Amino acid sequence: MTQRILEPREIEALDPSAIPRIRLPERATHFAARAERLRHLAPRSPIGGYVRLMAALVDAQQAVLEHTAAQMPDADAVANAQRHSMPILPAHSGERDPQWREVLRRLLDHVEAAGAVAPALAKVIDTLRAMSDAELDAQADALLAQRYAEVSPATAPFIMAALQVIWTDLASRLDTRDIPYVDAPGACPVCGVPPVASIVRVGGAYQGYRYVQCSLCGTETHVVRVKCTNCDSTKGIAYHGIDGGDPAVKAESCDECHTYRKIGYQEKDLDFEPLADDLASLTLDLLMSDAGYRRASPNPLLWPDVPADQ
Repeated sequence: MTQRILEPREIEALDPSAIPRIRLPERATHFAARAERLRHLAPRSPIGGYVRLMAALVDAQQAVLEHTAAQMPDADAVANAQRHSMPILPAHSGERDPQWREVLRRLLDHVEAAGAVAPALAKVIDTLRAMSDAELDAQADALLAQRYAEVSPATAPFIMAALQVIWTDLASRLDTRDIPYVDAPGACPVCGVPPVASIVRVGGAYQGYRYVQCSLCGTETHVVRVKCTNCDSTKGIAYHGIDGGDPAVKAESCDECHTYRKIGYQEKDLDFEPLADDLASLTLDLLMSDAGYRRASPNPLLWPDVPADQ
């Protein structure tokens, strides 16, 4: 039995209410499935060792998430977000549950307990443990605002991992009916953070529909296909792959804003996971850079190395 993928014009012609707008992260499996995918992809990735390290970190996220319960927004906050078309759990507000720092320390404990820690990783862990609460909060602010020059690429993935646990915990407990429509292109309606990549899903109510996955809270939001997830343009969209490479992952570029994000197709690989597959396909990023395109947003587990004077 074959499954037909709908074309963009067909999707737009459908009753929008029939398309699930939001797909919240599944608390019991969200990070576990990502970690398994990272381990699967590591052997054929040009940064396989790093991908395996991130798999250990994502395993730790799943373990810590099971014992995390951040403060949910009250009814007034939900109503205010809906009234003003704002994210319901805004990450850029500067306010976050202070337990995120304890989550970070527990993640580090899990990573250390997972196996031998190389000297370079031990130095990163020691650096994070030595930071004060104020220093950690300043780093979190810079990461969420994508102020690259203010953060170290070595410590950033661990800080982001802790923030992901907090926001994924919150997102997994939301009612989709409470989530506002947000006007800003690419902004997650739950937390306001840009997506890491998109996925064209198969099966059930999601069959043939494209969703962007938030790089912070893991919420997936429906976006019609052949449309830039950065600037909303439908002009100058193109798809790029590597000859002989994985046919399930492409880079979707936009000639209006000259950016790209990865897109994956479950019909070609059912186990495609947006963040994991994005991280492991570094060769495709190099191809896009050579073609003159820039990433619309970074992968939260691999931050760009920007000189401090820039």
